[in-house]
Amino acid sequence: MLAVMPLSAQVMGCDGLVDGPKGVVASVADGDTVVLDSGVVVRLIGTQAPKLPLGREGFEAWPKAEDSRQALEKLVLGKSVRVRHGGERIDRHGRTLGQLFVLGEPELWVQQRMIADGWARVYSFPDNRACLTQLLASETQARLMKLGIWADPYYLVRRADRPAELAGRLGHYELVEGRVLLADEAQGRIYLNFGRSWKEDFTAVIDRAAINLFSRAGLDPLKLEGALVRIRGWMDDRDGPRVEVTHPEQIEVLLAP
Repeated sequence: MLAVMPLSAQVMGCDGLVDGPKGVVASVADGDTVVLDSGVVVRLIGTQAPKLPLGREGFEAWPKAEDSRQALEKLVLGKSVRVRHGGERIDRHGRTLGQLFVLGEPELWVQQRMIADGWARVYSFPDNRACLTQLLASETQARLMKLGIWADPYYLVRRADRPAELAGRLGHYELVEGRVLLADEAQGRIYLNFGRSWKEDFTAVIDRAAINLFSRAGLDPLKLEGALVRIRGWMDDRDGPRVEVTHPEQIEVLLAP
């Protein structure tokens, strides 16, 4: 079995969280959003659960979305919880962002449990990167055991050498594995190419702001040429299927070059 390690595992941890709101969970909207008795809406940062319509017209629920919501409900509904922040604290929708803990002895780290049980994937942002090493490790184990969402083909890890299949997943959040054939820099961006035709094959693109984050972490994406990696992110189509990488934790090195 390959050793799975996020590219940034040696620099990111789960220390230094700052206490945020405390309350009792009054309702659970979906597998990554809860409402406290104070009215505070908490988005469980670091995770992405299958999405429910939540009033959006024409939006189809992702597979196992209601199962994920119910799993979170069983963990937290009616329980006293504390939010702890490791990055940005409020999103553009006014939701509180943080790691959620059910109070008690011992405390229950909700994101880790949801991911470990297979009801959510790791999903991070450049301004919210705490605890990801632990969450990625939990996700790996759940995926290998085909727990929760990982038993459904909708959430399969895709192959980078199948661009036609990836092109059919545009607008979806995907995990893609493959070997980097070429790592190159042009016009302030780094391109990780997984095929010989850059206009047709899968590419991961790292922009200037993300390159700065890699540099601060002591990481050089250009050294990934020849590495077997897993990329996670939203699939788009600009000169073939691609994912934009905004921070180091979107890349896991499965086998170094």
